[in-house]
Formats: sequence, C-alpha cells, structure tokens
Amino acid sequence: MVKIATFAKRQNVIANFKMTHYTTENYRIEIYDDRTFTEGSADNVTQYDFVYFDKSEYHFPSVYGIKIFQDDILLKSAAIGSIGGGTVIHDTSTIIENDRLLVCCSDTIFCLSIPNLTLLWRTQADQATCFEIYKYQDSYIIHGEIEITRLDKDGKILWQQSGADIFTTISGRQDFELTEDFIMAKDFENRIYKFDYNGRNLTDLAQFF
Repeated sequence: MVKIATFAKRQNVIANFKMTHYTTENYRIEIYDDRTFTEGSADNVTQYDFVYFDKSEYHFPSVYGIKIFQDDILLKSAAIGSIGGGTVIHDTSTIIENDRLLVCCSDTIFCLSIPNLTLLWRTQADQATCFEIYKYQDSYIIHGEIEITRLDKDGKILWQQSGADIFTTISGRQDFELTEDFIMAKDFENRIYKFDYNGRNLTDLAQFF
C-alpha cells in the first residue's frame, strides 16, 4: 500500500518545530507544529484563513499549521487543533490524496480539501491519541493509543477494537503493521493482537494467561 502515488518530502527543524513539505503534481503543502497559535489573538505570528479547533476550555496539546502553495504562491492556510494526547508530524501521521489530505492531530483525524483547505470532516478516532493513519482500499486504518479504528472515506467509524493495554511498546518499533490478511498491533506488554479488516478479533488469547 502506498500513501500517495508520487510525492517528494523533506523535513526541516525550524524554530524548534518540525516542518514537513509534501510536493504533489500541482501543489506544495507545508504542515508544521504551531502550538504558539491562539485563536483570536492579535499576537499570533501567523494568521490563518481557517481555524478548525475542537470546542474546549483546555489548552490543545497539538496545533498544526497547514499551508498550500502553487508556484510559490500561498493559496490557503489553516490551523487545526484537538484535545487528547500530544502528537508529532511523521511519515505515517498524514495521508495526501489528489483532492484532500488527512492528518492525525491528538485524538482526532482531520480531513481537509486540496487546495481550498475546507474541512470535509473530523472524527475522534481514539480516546487518547491517534498515532498513525494508513489507506486501506477506500477506507483508513488508524493506529491509536487505546483503539485500532477503521474509518470510511467520509470519516464514519466502521469498527474499533481495543486491547488489555495501550497499543504501543517501549521501543516503539515494529508495534503496528498492515499485512495482506490482518492488522497486527502490539501492546505495552509486547502482546500481539491481530484483527482482520472487518474488525474480527484473531488474537491468540493464550498469551494473556
């Protein structure tokens, strides 16, 4: 499975935050950490065309700025933010498609149009943190801290599965994989879970005893 047919990507550390550049056939997309941004504040370094924040009285642990350029001309910009566990931008936290992009931001998946950055939908896909997102056929598989989730193309939850502990390991390596027949996830105790793509639990329960 490939997240995007053709794109070039590079990551830079700028002013203590990571900026990721995605270059598609027509656009250059920048996604970066902007936790200094406060909605409605005149002191913000960057003002955005759109602000898509959850309604909350709490400080957002993750706020991302998104900008879309064509021929080095800024077309649109947006800020997204959500409550839950803090997330970072990395190789599997974003999917770029021809007409939209999807981003893991704290406990939520945001889906925005390209190039207008209109919010198409947002879905809380985990009780705590959405670590990764993968394309599967015409849907998406979310590796969350508490749950493994499958979303349809419109952001509707098709199914969710949880485990005896959080779905991450101390090393954080090889703890989640999509195979041809099932999804593999490891929990904090290195127990291995398997779920088929319809959400059926194929886990060997003997490892819990």
